[in-house]
Amino acid sequence: MTNDEGRITNLWTSADHALSYLERSDKLPHRSEGEAVVLEEVPKTVKRILDLGTGDGRLLALLKIDRPHAESIAIDFSPTMLDAAKQRFAGDETVKIRAHDLDYPLPELGTFDAIVSSFAIHHLTDERKHSLYAELFNLLEPGGIFCNLEHVASPTPALHEHFRACMGIADKPDDPSNKLLDVETQLKWLREIGYTDVDCYWKWLELALLIGKKPPTMET
Repeated sequence: MTNDEGRITNLWTSADHALSYLERSDKLPHRSEGEAVVLEEVPKTVKRILDLGTGDGRLLALLKIDRPHAESIAIDFSPTMLDAAKQRFAGDETVKIRAHDLDYPLPELGTFDAIVSSFAIHHLTDERKHSLYAELFNLLEPGGIFCNLEHVASPTPALHEHFRACMGIADKPDDPSNKLLDVETQLKWLREIGYTDVDCYWKWLELALLIGKKPPTMET
């Protein structure tokens, strides 16, 4: 589905769509399990964190509990989500909120020890997913980690319907903003780009945590 400008539909500019998600986001089945693995894998010593598609800042806020002094940049393009994130981090000078559409190359942000994302990158086309993964590799410090807690494609239509039933949305149409891709293809891309220790560190049906690290030293 495309809009009048020919771009593939992304409903997240709609306040109603964003607010509807926020109302149910804390109740997503097994979400906290995936988040717990992110918290285990991101070192507590990181100095800079980039959060892509931060939403209301939920994942970054969890990371900041044990990493309160980490300088953080949180990116989103939904005005509703940006407002929610600003409210969450009001008064925290270590967190900067930036408006940016991930459909386009990232602005100059510096480098990071950890880059995280939570249920955002699946809204991008597959071509843009791949190019973004490469951009993020270049933004990581040597030894840095990329954690993508993501909505991925089921291997079969039956499993997709099972997931929808478990989510309580079997009677609703698929979100046209979703551009789901299988885990295996994304892991292959990460390895080809140069990430190491690449794996799916956690998974429940269509919810998965994909992690890759930048080698501590890069060959020149």
